[in-house]
Amino acid sequence: MHKLSLPLLLVIVLIVCSGKKDKKVALNNVKEEVIDYQIELGKVSPKSVFVNDTLSIWGGSIVKGEEEGLYHMLYSVWPKEIGWEWVNYSVIAHATSKSPFGPFTHKGVALPDRGKKFWDGATTHNPTIHKFNDKYYLYYMGNTGDKKVVSTPGKAKINWEHRNNQRIGVAVADSPNGPWKRFDKPVLDITANDSLAHDALMTSNPSVCQMADGKILMVYKAVGKKFKLPAGGPVVHMVAIAESPTGPFKKYPDPVFTFEGERFPAEDPYIWYQDGKYRAIVKRMNHEGKSSVFSLVHYDSEDGINWNQAKHFEISDRTVIFTDGRKIKFDHLERPQVFMEDGEPVALLCAADSIDMNNIRHSFNIQIPLKITKYKN
Repeated sequence: MHKLSLPLLLVIVLIVCSGKKDKKVALNNVKEEVIDYQIELGKVSPKSVFVNDTLSIWGGSIVKGEEEGLYHMLYSVWPKEIGWEWVNYSVIAHATSKSPFGPFTHKGVALPDRGKKFWDGATTHNPTIHKFNDKYYLYYMGNTGDKKVVSTPGKAKINWEHRNNQRIGVAVADSPNGPWKRFDKPVLDITANDSLAHDALMTSNPSVCQMADGKILMVYKAVGKKFKLPAGGPVVHMVAIAESPTGPFKKYPDPVFTFEGERFPAEDPYIWYQDGKYRAIVKRMNHEGKSSVFSLVHYDSEDGINWNQAKHFEISDRTVIFTDGRKIKFDHLERPQVFMEDGEPVALLCAADSIDMNNIRHSFNIQIPLKITKYKN
């Protein structure tokens, strides 16, 4: 057997280690392929409308159960007879279906009224549900107040006490059937010590996804105190990131989805991460004179913090085509929530409504097939 001298051994070790290092560097330089999306709405089956004669139904979010294979919708609901009183009488309820496109059957109330003394005791609204690791996380808006009815079925007003007490919460469960553990404090509160903060007045309407590095990204609606109370404003969207689904969340300073000179440019984003980018479907409030024209639009982001209009920006002008040939342009098509299955967007859940001849609003949830065309960047 030939013996290698010590200097020669050192040379061989250095060469091998260098090769491993170069390989590691090469692997680290491999970037995930970045793809542009064009998002379109498919035709809707009549069974994909979740509606009730006596209840106002609004935003809904779906997750698939692991044990029974059912699809679970968490949605907002309140009595239709009291008017458009979502801000002080909504609760988050639970329904199931064998398909993400329905029909859904109501099962019960997931987050009920629990008393004025709690920060979310009077109202729970606008849910978005996610499964991270082995638990389910239900993010929502909650508030408290006097529960005074201020509107009638035909004329929508707003209870400003409840509106300005809005905060973001999260409930946790081992199953989408519950029971849900609620917390004594919001998961994202206002910035109370800074009257100039974008969220000095209220926080609401959370949208959440898991980031590429495992952290939790939240985009949320914020209202400041720059303008006259009780409305305040402007109404903007902000970004926050946490290590854990239950926080604490670090807030970032700059609003997103903004338009120059507009006090309320957007609402109701839904965010997710796929194919090397963060994606968002957003309700656009396009101001024309004294009125607003609503539509669904598309943003994307490299880091989840800085957002830009996507290459294919426009998604829908609120027009829905049904499989039975009907074509309806709804008064509102909002609260978009994407349902992902096998890593791909499958359905878009939206809150929709129509106004009848008596000027009464009838609202419901609609599950729309998604068509996404991918273009290499």
